Amino acid sequence: MKYIKLLLLIPFIGVVGFLPFANKIEPYVLGMPFLLFWIVFWMVFSSVILTIIYKFDPDNQGSETK
Repeated sequence: MKYIKLLLLIPFIGVVGFLPFANKIEPYVLGMPFLLFWIVFWMVFSSVILTIIYKFDPDNQGSETK
């Protein structure tokens, strides 16, 4: 679990790295143009990844008060 924060690279690569390949209007996914769907998908998926990091990061273990 030492490298759990490396998961933060996944949304960055997904949005910044693959955005030029997703820059198209068709096909429509869930009624949205593909580019809009791509951005919304990565926003939701980023929340999932941040939740995983929060739960498994050893720096978050312990009490809230110091």
